Amino acid sequence: MRAMRRLSGALALMLAMLLAVPAAAESRWPEQGWRVMPTSLAYPELLGALREAVKAEGMFVVTEAGPTEAAANRGITLPGNRVVGVFRNDYAVRILRLSVPAMIEAPMRFYVTEQGDGTGTLAWKTPSHLLAPYLDEADDELATIADELDTRFAAIAARVLEAAP
Repeated sequence: MRAMRRLSGALALMLAMLLAVPAAAESRWPEQGWRVMPTSLAYPELLGALREAVKAEGMFVVTEAGPTEAAANRGITLPGNRVVGVFRNDYAVRILRLSVPAMIEAPMRFYVTEQGDGTGTLAWKTPSHLLAPYLDEADDELATIADELDTRFAAIAARVLEAAP
């Protein structure tokens, strides 16, 4: 009987956690340093448009990670969720020459999330926000790099929006 109560308690906890996932997905985004763009693209289309836009803007997808597929392999359904790391080696070299600690911010990432209606949202922390803590130790060139990367990331996002119907 005691084992049955533990099992039902564990099942209730798991159900509560699963029901909390959609609420977490709808949570408010931080305002400072973030850009968040809801799109009319379906989540998989948004991922494809992002990959194409990154390439078109002369950058590279260097990492991708997300819990959705791994959770599905465990029988758990989550909305689409993918972090896409974007960078380029010449930026890495330039940043390293100015600030070794600043390289922890590379690759800089786009975050693609699926909404309840199946559409995707594109979000990212701006490169200038990510590099701001390192500006005191580096010369003005690091701020210039941050501005260049802000421009590239905004151009990538603009290309993604152009792909929307």
